[in-house]
Amino acid sequence: MMNLNTFTLVHILISLAGIVSGLVVLGGWLAGKHYKRRSLFFLATTAITSVTGFFFPFAGFTPAYAVGILSLIALALSMYALYARKLAGSWRMTYVITALTALYFNFFVLVAQLFQKTPALKELAPTQAEPPFAISQGLVFIGFVVMGVAAVRRFR
Repeated sequence: MMNLNTFTLVHILISLAGIVSGLVVLGGWLAGKHYKRRSLFFLATTAITSVTGFFFPFAGFTPAYAVGILSLIALALSMYALYARKLAGSWRMTYVITALTALYFNFFVLVAQLFQKTPALKELAPTQAEPPFAISQGLVFIGFVVMGVAAVRRFR
């Protein structure tokens, strides 16, 4: 069995792979392109990230569990739209919105972890209830909404 430090490192590396590959896929949508293999890699690594998040020591139901559940629901819909419905009709938009939602959730957790683990950011928002954290997450959300609207319009 893997020790907690090794498991955490593997989880982080898979998460970062999901984020980077998701940003590449998003770039494709914005350029009107579909990267099939990169999309598969993005969806798989993001799903693995969400699933492995449930294997950390349980300390009660936390927002991280809620984000993981919502991410898995979004991923299931995006995979259905992509693989079962072949992006036909409105399924293309469903795919972009749900896959981007899963990417956003992964990025949301990244920002939260950066504020929790980076000393300078932790000093700015020790409980993550302070304005710097809220502003950062708000800007990330707005950025994803803007990119999502553009991706839906351009990915045909």
